Amino acid sequence: MTCEDARTLVHAYVDGELDVVRSLEIEAHLSSCVACARGEASLRALRTAFTNALYHEAPAGLERRVRAAVRDARRAEGGRSFVLSHYGWGGAAAAAVLLVAIIVRGVLPTGPSAGDLTAREVVDDHLRSLTANHLTDVLSSNQHTVKPWFDGRLNFTPPVEDLGADGFPLVGGRLDYLDNRPVAAVVYRRRQHIINLFITPAEHAADTLPVTEVRGGYNIVHWTKSGMAYWAVSSVSGGELGRFAQLVREDRSTASTPRR
Repeated sequence: MTCEDARTLVHAYVDGELDVVRSLEIEAHLSSCVACARGEASLRALRTAFTNALYHEAPAGLERRVRAAVRDARRAEGGRSFVLSHYGWGGAAAAAVLLVAIIVRGVLPTGPSAGDLTAREVVDDHLRSLTANHLTDVLSSNQHTVKPWFDGRLNFTPPVEDLGADGFPLVGGRLDYLDNRPVAAVVYRRRQHIINLFITPAEHAADTLPVTEVRGGYNIVHWTKSGMAYWAVSSVSGGELGRFAQLVREDRSTASTPRR
């Protein structure tokens, strides 16, 4: 299967509309093609985002609040006869729809934020690196080998620290993608646990302290510093990943700003 064939079929594959033979063919292609696999992951994330944003169970008490709001609106406008006589049935229906929309907007979530989508993608990329036999593009525990490898492959220079003495030995690095943009993935190890550290430019973002969250059983720590955004993800405990993040923040020697 070619990349063009995969792009044609990937929407049907994500929606579960392909037969078994075609599904196996596209899965075989996705396992060997990083670009198509990224596209399939982005499509799944978009599908999930729309599903979460558009479908919500009505919260308890919504009917009571709508009825109360309608009663209040009738009193404020002089009753139902005022609405019908001035605007007709169409205007009254539009007003009712607008009223319900305002109430629902105040009680229902608006869907995942950009940060939520990035966190999901971070976990997806982490899992793919473990299962697709593509953990590193450059395999080395020497920071002076890993850091220069990114030269010419990215428009910024990611910091690469040697944290072996602190119990987080460097494994290597690779080129990865977040939000369809190339990023640096620097790989570390904590005992049997792999830590993926994604680094991307954030030139106008203020420095932030590490924030920890859990996605699908994996711990994530996110922070920004000196024009760079960091996402660390691993199955290691939250406390140990937090310690790793603190070491990265402390050990950075110089800011690595994007190249023009």
